[in-house]
Amino acid sequence: MFTIINKWLAGAVLITLFSAGTAICQDPGKNTLTLTDVWKKAAAYNRQLQMQYLRVQRMEERTKAAKDERLPEVKANGVYARVSNLAIYEDGLLHSPTQYPVVHGYYQFGADAYLNVYNGGKTTREIAVRQTEAALAKEQQNLSVTEIRYKAAGLYLDVYRGRTYEKVMLQDIREREKELEQIRQLNQNGVVLKSDLLRAELKLSKQKMTLLEIRNGIAIANQRLNIMIGQPDSTDNQLSIDTLIVQKSPARTYEDYLADAYEHSFAFKISEKETALSELKLKDVKSNVLPKVGLYAGYAYTYPQILFYPYAIALYGLGQVGVKAGVPISAFYQNKHKKQEAKINLERQEIEHADTKDQVRQEVKAAYLRYTEAVTRINVANDNIIQARENFRIVNNTYFNQLSLLTDLLDAETQLLQSRFDLTTAAVTAQLQY
Repeated sequence: MFTIINKWLAGAVLITLFSAGTAICQDPGKNTLTLTDVWKKAAAYNRQLQMQYLRVQRMEERTKAAKDERLPEVKANGVYARVSNLAIYEDGLLHSPTQYPVVHGYYQFGADAYLNVYNGGKTTREIAVRQTEAALAKEQQNLSVTEIRYKAAGLYLDVYRGRTYEKVMLQDIREREKELEQIRQLNQNGVVLKSDLLRAELKLSKQKMTLLEIRNGIAIANQRLNIMIGQPDSTDNQLSIDTLIVQKSPARTYEDYLADAYEHSFAFKISEKETALSELKLKDVKSNVLPKVGLYAGYAYTYPQILFYPYAIALYGLGQVGVKAGVPISAFYQNKHKKQEAKINLERQEIEHADTKDQVRQEVKAAYLRYTEAVTRINVANDNIIQARENFRIVNNTYFNQLSLLTDLLDAETQLLQSRFDLTTAAVTAQLQY
């Protein structure tokens, strides 16, 4: 169920935070925006989000790079050298050696390859870590998007509130000007005192000053909105819907909203991903003591042949293929404290995840209660307007019939104006809480 706020505000703004209305152009020369338009522009322009997008892309590339580690390593290598004569110190290092001539040119070129067969599951876990980090970056991006949307909605509502205040104040000024003219006529006829006329003029002057402050507030909020969505500061944003609508009460229970929060909250998902990363890092540390096995192959051409006897002053080729295996024995005593550190980090992360769950529950509860409170405040503000309007009508009649004081009339006017402002504030607060 929905209720239309404040019937006398025919020109106010419809804001529904989770759906966008059709734009209604108010002035072809001005920029008409829906809240969805603001969100799209903020997402495209905001530099924080741009950095988040690039971070997600970087993490995706790191995941692909981790998968590439499954491919064999292939290297090509070559050596060229000039070899000196062979010096043989037959009588010791302090005596001149005998020089034996050798082939002075030496070169080698070839290639070798290595394919990892088993390394304690480190490659598989590295891929899982990169995938989890990519998912974590995506959730952080989503969280940033929602934060920017919330800020944009707040600025959008600030503009709405300012424009509504302006309408209320303009209406009040028109009424006070008519009232002042009546008091001026009564003063000329000697019915009221000069002091009443001066007080009425002072009240109207204050109202005009308040109108100036409201318009300055609109300009400030409008500029901030333009900065967020990448528009020139001077762009005059016109809000696209003409009535603010909020629900009378939350459509679902607190428990329903809480269940949604546990399932969809980006902060909660981020905490889950961080816990998963800690688990993977613990498994990786534990695997430091596992053996490593791989296949290798290589082939090289060398000149001259001095590796095997008999030697030959000729080019020769030699290839190898086999299995390499190794056990990191030192890891059995070097890995102890690393594993303990990883366990402590996982335990800390699990506690932090539980704390995040508590925070989500607190935030949902607070938002739910504040929203219901704001909706109740709207109803109270509506009732207050009715009462303030009736009180003003009575005091206005009694004053011009010389049955009450001007101070009573001014108080009644202030109460009516304040009640109208309170209604707008309550409506904006309810929409923002929603």
